[in-house]
Amino acid sequence: MSGTTPDRCVDTGRTADPRRPWTPSSLLGSLPGPARDRFLALGTRVEYGTGRVLMREGDETAFVLVLLDGVVKATGRTHDGRDALLAVRMRGELVGELAAMDGGSRSATVTTCGAVTARAVGREAFLGCLHREPAIARAVNASVVAKLRAANNHRIDFTGCDAATRLARVLHQMALSHGERVDGALVIRWPITQPELATLSGTAEPTVQKALRRFREAGAVSTGYRAIRIEDLSVLHALAYDRP
Repeated sequence: MSGTTPDRCVDTGRTADPRRPWTPSSLLGSLPGPARDRFLALGTRVEYGTGRVLMREGDETAFVLVLLDGVVKATGRTHDGRDALLAVRMRGELVGELAAMDGGSRSATVTTCGAVTARAVGREAFLGCLHREPAIARAVNASVVAKLRAANNHRIDFTGCDAATRLARVLHQMALSHGERVDGALVIRWPITQPELATLSGTAEPTVQKALRRFREAGAVSTGYRAIRIEDLSVLHALAYDRP
């Protein structure tokens, strides 16, 4: 990839549906309509296929991506050479803003989970927009702060917890932030593997398998191909936060 914008993308034929509302907690959902329209006028529309690396940890690129549709995951390399899942970003969110704002190298590798549509915005255009548009600048700053708070809360939540409790908290947080309401349940549609759940919850993969079996037996979740369904959020909350 070049220093300011991504290289040629894969045309998937996928388009973002402008009629779908933006999630209120996302960056685009937090912006007033006119400001959102001006922000979405920046850069160029790009499409990527599944498994595409959009940004690589340590690279000196500085463009940002505004996600219009699809899901990406951010991973980091651990000291022993493993890839740890750091975060998941979805429709309406901004990716790559730290390198654009401070000029440093990429802090994580960003990879598509399925087809993704986005606006690719070079660093100069992005920073110029923040300078001209105080409302957008405030929203971007609030988004960065929210991500940092979430990372801190993640660490605090894990203090003194056993592995099953950590996994329950990860699933509960994902359901609240990324779950889609379907027939009374919350469905997490983006593909997440058991090794990724293990890195998110700081535990071993066999322990994740054992805990998921326990959660299914309790009626909290069900698992299927490329999706996790939260059948009863109150039961999952009890598994995550009620002390015995």
